Amino acid sequence: MSMKIRLARGGSNKRPHYSIVASDSRMPRDGRFLEKLGIYDPLLAKDNENRVKMNVERVQYWLSQGAQPTDRVARFLEAAGLVAKTTRSNPKAAVPGEKAKKRAEEKAAKATTAE
Repeated sequence: MSMKIRLARGGSNKRPHYSIVASDSRMPRDGRFLEKLGIYDPLLAKDNENRVKMNVERVQYWLSQGAQPTDRVARFLEAAGLVAKTTRSNPKAAVPGEKAKKRAEEKAAKATTAE
């Protein structure tokens, strides 16, 4: 059985509230889970200590059993010092697309001809 530590969404429209759960990877996002490990409230400020709460002992247990955290949960675990920090690199994220490059070139050309 492939285990995941992931977020299960709760709350109403535009008022999300997430539970950090250990579940089988084949189960739906908000479906059946084995254990609730903590909570995540994205509406709180980033420096608020109540934004992410976890039962550290149980998280360590599930990690020792082979559970794989999702990307977002892995970031929470890195912040708590439970998992080694991984380097993330997405150098193409800030590069403009083809249409944006073409518009910038046209704007530059138009500015030089107007002067």
